[in-house]
Amino acid sequence: MPKKIQKDEQLYAVIGLGRFGFALAEELAKRGKDVLAVDRDREIINRAAEFTDNAFVTDALKAENLAACGVGGADVAVIGIGAKIDVSILTTLNVMKLGVKRVIAKATSEEQGEVLTRLGAEVIYPERDMALRTAGKLASPHILEYISLSDTVDIMELTLTPRVDGRTVLELNVRQKWGLNIIAIRRGGEVNISITPQTKVSENDTLAVVGKTEDIARFEAYLHGKD
Repeated sequence: MPKKIQKDEQLYAVIGLGRFGFALAEELAKRGKDVLAVDRDREIINRAAEFTDNAFVTDALKAENLAACGVGGADVAVIGIGAKIDVSILTTLNVMKLGVKRVIAKATSEEQGEVLTRLGAEVIYPERDMALRTAGKLASPHILEYISLSDTVDIMELTLTPRVDGRTVLELNVRQKWGLNIIAIRRGGEVNISITPQTKVSENDTLAVVGKTEDIARFEAYLHGKD
């Protein structure tokens, strides 16, 4: 029988504690989330038990075994099984049969992702996404963080230069000049998301913007005097 889970917010089930699944479960727990961890490897589950009281070993990821672990009570389930495609698909199907509201499944190929999508799962490609982020940083050395939203739209963090020191958001006018939207400004350890036209930016502030890849590149070039 699964242990009783005391939760006053969402419960996250992570099934398959490989490098991706374990890191995800551990980080969710660090952020104060209720985590239910399931894996076939007892040693891994013993490690997971250090950050969650709800860590279960099961030899077969059948619907009845997952139900016994309490997976059916999860609000979100993440299937961290990517390499074994048949296990990934069957586990995703079994979790969905249990009525979990939101199922996210890891995929290692487009074909696997297509099958998982047809089952109704949200599909993520951790290795591919990390490669894209790394490529984005390497291609633009002044970019601090890079998240690809699509083939043409990104979120990027850039460090501001003396060229824009002391300007207001209105004076910077990134929407009109570069087609970008500012979503946050970080200064030191503080992050400002309540941005107004009168908000001033300073050299070394970190600006998070969303927009087309080529437009962000043009703005980055402007910051470094390459326009």
